Amino acid sequence: MGQRGASAAFMPNKFVFPGGAVDREDAEVPMAAPLSPLCATRLREDSARDLSAALPAAAVRELWEETGLTLGVPGSWPGPTPQAWHGFADRGLLPTAAPLQFVFRAITPPGRPRRFDARFFLLDAGAIAGDLDDFSAAEDELSHLQWIPLDEVRRFDLPFITEVVLAEVAARTGDPRPPASVPFFRNDDEESLFLRIKGHPLTD
Repeated sequence: MGQRGASAAFMPNKFVFPGGAVDREDAEVPMAAPLSPLCATRLREDSARDLSAALPAAAVRELWEETGLTLGVPGSWPGPTPQAWHGFADRGLLPTAAPLQFVFRAITPPGRPRRFDARFFLLDAGAIAGDLDDFSAAEDELSHLQWIPLDEVRRFDLPFITEVVLAEVAARTGDPRPPASVPFFRNDDEESLFLRIKGHPLTD
């Protein structure tokens, strides 16, 4: 996690996960291995657009940009590398979405300075390529980057939704399987709902 700046328009000074917006190029980024079919299906549900390729790519890119950590495997890019991915590709890596689990979705409540429809991904840190404590390639959006044990994280200044997501993460610790249903904290102008994205049963 890292700390947002005091002058940030959204969640100043809070400790948060790395994350950000989807870029236009993210949907076309070649993946060494795709997201699991179950997670891809859950990402498409209750969504006006199919972002099942763009969202995991954005997660890998934002992890790289904000922490300098690379979720990738050795390989060469098959074509031109998008500008935002140059540093990642220069390490001789192709991004991979296979280790990601889609575990939570939340829409920011009305009345906030900015509103987001956010998806949260979980992965085993062992899937990261390189030194887990090397944050030297990170951009300056987050400060005090660090790994925080789950039993210590609530000592930090966290947004409410981050605490909710952490409870879900704690419940999934050690489970390598993608969740069959995903919690969805949906806020709109009429009401706030805590739902689960379940979809339809999948067959192999």
